[in-house]
Amino acid sequence: MYIDTHAHLQFESFDADFESVIQRAIKHHIDAILTIGTDVASSERAIALAKKFAIVFAAVGIHPNDAADAGEQDFSSIKKLAGGEKVMAIGEVGLDYYRLYTPKDKQEEALRRQIAIAHSLKLPLIIHDREAHEDILNILNEENADDVGGVFHSFSGDIGFLESILAKNYHVSFTGPVTFKNVNYNKLIASVPLEQLLLETDSPFLAPVPFRGKRNEPAYVRYIAEKIAQIKGITVEKLAQATSANARNLFQLKDV
Repeated sequence: MYIDTHAHLQFESFDADFESVIQRAIKHHIDAILTIGTDVASSERAIALAKKFAIVFAAVGIHPNDAADAGEQDFSSIKKLAGGEKVMAIGEVGLDYYRLYTPKDKQEEALRRQIAIAHSLKLPLIIHDREAHEDILNILNEENADDVGGVFHSFSGDIGFLESILAKNYHVSFTGPVTFKNVNYNKLIASVPLEQLLLETDSPFLAPVPFRGKRNEPAYVRYIAEKIAQIKGITVEKLAQATSANARNLFQLKDV
């Protein structure tokens, strides 16, 4: 019924009970989970999990916050990993200007190099964008990233930026904060066409109400789906059907 298009199941917070997390996901009608790399080591672990569990698929990439020390060998490794079985996307890649753990020029270089990998393998991008809207849009345009497409995960821009990326046929997903009482995503969510919307948890981060402040996990995607369906004025079943179809098409999830 649901597809969680963004989780980090290879992170250590899942080490103690990973199989229970997967079983809860299956129990709550999760058909597939994409577990997303943030550097070479976590990308390798994502692939290992995808090989072990039928509902898990992987994305490989170097996160902007992990790009400071990324060298030639790292990008070569990502490209090699990206050609592997059950690797469905390049990500998590992008720009993050919130705390600048990585200088802007290094972030930009990493993003451009990974867009090139996506082009070479015809894989979509999973895009991280935090307080870098103008720069990331410019880079995507310059590198013709629209040709491979992708998703702006955990969308954090304003309505103008949303309209810009929707016009270029990118997908958009939202996370647990859509359920928070002190946050209003209504206008943004209402503006996203159903055919460009995806569901995600960003586990283990950003758990929705009623689990706010606790570890997030894929089984909780239904709480995000229920809130988005409410905002859009449709049933959660219709939302799940549409977003799962979108995920299957974007990530080429066959037989899911």
